[in-house]
Amino acid sequence: MPVGNVFNENDSQTPWYGSTSVPPPLAFPRNFTMSAVEKMHEMIHRLSMTATPFVVAAVLCAAPITNNNSALAETPERNVAATNDAEQTVNLDRRINVLVDRGIEFLRTRGQNENGAFSGETGAAVTGLCVRAILEHRPAAVNNDPVVKKSLEFLESKIQPDGGIYETGSRYRNYETTSAVLALVAASEASGDAGDGHRKYDSILRRAEMFLKEIQWDEGEGVTPSDTAYGGAGYGSHSRPDLSNTSFLVEALHELGNDAEDEAIQKALKFVARTQNLSPPEGAAAGNDTAHGEKIGDGGFYYTPAAGGESKAGEEVNGGLRSYGSMTYAGLKSMIYAGLTPEDPRVEAALGFIRKNYSLEKNPGMGPQGLFYYYHTFAKALDVAGLEVVDAEGGKVHDWKVELVETLESLQQQDGSWVNRDSDRWMEGDRQLVTAYCLLALSHAKSDASR
Repeated sequence: MPVGNVFNENDSQTPWYGSTSVPPPLAFPRNFTMSAVEKMHEMIHRLSMTATPFVVAAVLCAAPITNNNSALAETPERNVAATNDAEQTVNLDRRINVLVDRGIEFLRTRGQNENGAFSGETGAAVTGLCVRAILEHRPAAVNNDPVVKKSLEFLESKIQPDGGIYETGSRYRNYETTSAVLALVAASEASGDAGDGHRKYDSILRRAEMFLKEIQWDEGEGVTPSDTAYGGAGYGSHSRPDLSNTSFLVEALHELGNDAEDEAIQKALKFVARTQNLSPPEGAAAGNDTAHGEKIGDGGFYYTPAAGGESKAGEEVNGGLRSYGSMTYAGLKSMIYAGLTPEDPRVEAALGFIRKNYSLEKNPGMGPQGLFYYYHTFAKALDVAGLEVVDAEGGKVHDWKVELVETLESLQQQDGSWVNRDSDRWMEGDRQLVTAYCLLALSHAKSDASR
């Protein structure tokens, strides 16, 4: 594989809004007897995940160690390495918290309208993303923050008779509903059940799920699996499907508890595969079976194969649709949710594109356009894939979490917000939306112990 430790087999079953699991014990060979040194290593491991570096240091200084294992005793640098790793993790979490505190404070004090919305555009979509972003870092806010309460009430006011959550007359029904679903799932998880085994918003979310499956392009819209629109989702039921909207659909269905074998997710996988610059392996039925699949073949993804196909990055001379970064990460994430493994050639090809085009300075293929949406999909996909580092072309190993935090530190504005100053395409001049993207990205850079 071109990129290191790709998958944790439990990642696809764990919601990406956090884990409270206790770190597992260190694994020793079966014939080992736990010596004092080994017990100390075990203690360091657990403290490094849950305590400050000062506590770790205090334990190291205070605890007597009996040397019952010469191999371990001869390598005291192991203790130093463990302590250094713990310090680096704690320090990164602290830096993230500083960014998050300022970003959330911007949304709370300067970002919300009187009606509870965080933006006057795209109905429930931006508000849903902002609420999700806040709750990723501050789940208790669902019960004690009037700003979050007001926004949740705004989202509830957009519930339609068909189960969708969108502004009346909206052209963005899928985008609004999926974003609202992400917010309401987080709010439901954070608030706990209502005492009868049911969580708040359960009935709303069930109806939203049915709505999303209803507007997916499939036989109900008169299209068959051979149609390039099949399985996709657009902004609304009659809008041409695209990878961005489809990735939101897949993520929302995943958050709602649908597993990889869910029929709607598998239909979406067919559409997602047709947005990848990769022709099907010989003898394989799955993959990009459109005319564009073999024209570039770099493993990246483009915007849509439907209605003749389109890439926001343009076309090659031969008519191939150019791959670009944000869609590649959106495609990879969707494939993982659909159950593809690291050995699948589609996943391998996507990771190959990522390895060759790793960047936090630009959205590969698009420059500054959609840069903060790119940061959002970049962090989410790498986290869902279980990647700690990216082994880029040329042998450079990128600690993407550290590099992402450094990048967002340099781009945060004085008021705590983020905004794309080089391109306002796709609403990236909207500080509320862009701040939500960054807060969501940072939620994937946190250590497991701090989630």
